[in-house]
Amino acid sequence: MPRPIIAQIHLQSLAHNLQVARQHADNAFVWAVIKANAYGHGIERAVLAFAAADGLALLDLNEAVRAREAGWLKPILLLEGIFEPADLALVNRYGLSMTVHCAEQLQMLAKYSLQIPVPVYLKMNTGMNRLGFTPESFASAYQALRQIPWVGDITFMTHFSDADLPEVVNTQRARFLAAIEGFSEKKSLCNSAALLSAPNCIADAVRPGIMLYGSSPFAYRSAKQCRLQAGMSLNSEVIGVQVLKPGDTVGYGSRFKAEQSMRIGVVACGYADGYPRNAPDGTPILVNGVKTRIVGRVSMDMITVDLSPVEQAQIGAAVQLWGEQLPIDEVAHATGTIGYELMCAVAPRVPVSACP
Repeated sequence: MPRPIIAQIHLQSLAHNLQVARQHADNAFVWAVIKANAYGHGIERAVLAFAAADGLALLDLNEAVRAREAGWLKPILLLEGIFEPADLALVNRYGLSMTVHCAEQLQMLAKYSLQIPVPVYLKMNTGMNRLGFTPESFASAYQALRQIPWVGDITFMTHFSDADLPEVVNTQRARFLAAIEGFSEKKSLCNSAALLSAPNCIADAVRPGIMLYGSSPFAYRSAKQCRLQAGMSLNSEVIGVQVLKPGDTVGYGSRFKAEQSMRIGVVACGYADGYPRNAPDGTPILVNGVKTRIVGRVSMDMITVDLSPVEQAQIGAAVQLWGEQLPIDEVAHATGTIGYELMCAVAPRVPVSACP
């Protein structure tokens, strides 16, 4: 039989999370963000799960092509735009929308004649300091864009650096609105956190990402409190059991030392599967539906867990690394990361299946 680790994608949960996003979005256009292979959930599965979205937003041209080939007929937005002039051929061929965030992209767009008008999201840097025109240069960028005959509808966009902090959101929103005063173009400001907590920022289009996959964008508010459901469950099994005496150690570096007699379960999952190697002793994990803890260092292919709370567990016992029963954010917090990284890090060698 194959190694017993599997990532299960819950399509109905993804669809539910999209509905939660739409309930917060009023009548705004909802872009379902599916970058990074739909946060590790798979482009083709995302196309099915997010069928009710108004559009899909991503970074990679190849993923945009995959979405089209999977049957997606509605808009697709390239969140980082193009990287070289040749990309514009694919933009036209597959009917894509694109972000413009720098003068070089403006120049590429101006020089490459397109047969079909391309909708553009013009990006302003209001404080993230990654991509986007400064507020001072934004109007001139807009005027340059308007001079290009094959540019279609233009939407103004920004991205909050701290969307979970109201004071930062308000400052950056004010900066954005001041720079576009007098313009009538549509606007897009909200990511997941802003959509859930800043209704004054909803505007004409929203771009929920992490919330669609069942992870909370807030440190102080759980996914359950946001009415979100797990989009992915990473499951495995116990493949070995050891009995430790007091003083025995577990794993590389002998990090964990038993203080009393105890049973240890060996789980078929390791850092080569995408589980974080830095997971400390005490990181939560479920065995037969009972929460217990990791003990000892995560190795390439195996994790060792404390079976004391699950006395009857034997080889073959069901294990959940994160998912429907164990929120991914709990594991992320314990390992010093965020749910985004855990989802995206699941390795190609882990089998993936879609389920209701």
